[in-house]
Amino acid sequence: MSTHTDPSVGATATAAAPAGGSAPDRRRLIRRHRRSRWDLKLSPYLYISPFFLLFAVVGLYPLLYTGYLSLFDWNRAYYVRGEFVGLDNYEFVLTDPVFQKSLVNTFSIFVMSSIPQVVVAVAVAAMLDRRLRASTWWRMSVLLPFVVAPTAAVLIFGSLFADQYGLINQALDAMGLDKIRWHVDRWWSHLAIAGMVNWRWTGYNALIFLAAMQAVPRDLYEAASLDGAGRVRQFFSVTLPMIRPTMIFVIITSTIGGLQIFTEPRLFDDTPNREGGPDHQYMTSTLYIYVKGIEDQFYGRASAAAWVLFLVIVTIALLNFAITRWATRRSVA
Repeated sequence: MSTHTDPSVGATATAAAPAGGSAPDRRRLIRRHRRSRWDLKLSPYLYISPFFLLFAVVGLYPLLYTGYLSLFDWNRAYYVRGEFVGLDNYEFVLTDPVFQKSLVNTFSIFVMSSIPQVVVAVAVAAMLDRRLRASTWWRMSVLLPFVVAPTAAVLIFGSLFADQYGLINQALDAMGLDKIRWHVDRWWSHLAIAGMVNWRWTGYNALIFLAAMQAVPRDLYEAASLDGAGRVRQFFSVTLPMIRPTMIFVIITSTIGGLQIFTEPRLFDDTPNREGGPDHQYMTSTLYIYVKGIEDQFYGRASAAAWVLFLVIVTIALLNFAITRWATRRSVA
């Protein structure tokens, strides 16, 4: 008896074999599927991991080590860590009249610089967002003060705010007015330092605001215009709510930078010690930390002051974040 085999049946069986597959094939498919699934889950974290690794090395570790040093005394003669003193360094810093004065100076300069800086930057960005001739040139020009080195900026403003032969005092003297003692009077020195900070950073923040404003859909302005809203109403009802995340970012970064100001008061000081004036009238908290840690070599006290300043900055940044969100929500309403 002869056996007949249908060719079509054999072809179907052969085609079905890979679909079912053998046990090794199924295991390979499962492993490949698992790798693909883990790749989708882990890839985003791997892409951002370099930033967090770098932050852990140059940011988080120094911060934690500074907190560790703040709990110890320091042997200034042999440059070695001394005995454990607990919170004694914090007690000394918080009761030190010089640190208290530096904290008041820091807040004073911060208020005189950061608040006008953000307001002027938003106004400049709103003007640059309009159709202007040579708009690229105007946008580049507002960034020029940021490109200038801080030392050069201090030299420029030093000729303006010199006590005897400064340009401003010469102009006041020509008008028959009394000269301003920029390096002696406390609040005038704060105003001069805040002027340097505003001159350098306003254009930089203005370009950030400008980028956010140009991302606002133009259809919103057209709809507001059809509803009868003028330019001012459009600015407060459309522009400001749409750039709220950018405003929060700029305010927080300005807060951090304003409370950590160091270069301007350090270079503004014309006394030999450069410790924020002869009576510490414009010594900031960061300058206090530098003097205690680098010059006086009280590393424990300097570390405690650094942690106090860090907690102050975090608190003010969170407060700014809450106030900004509340203000923008009220403007939308």
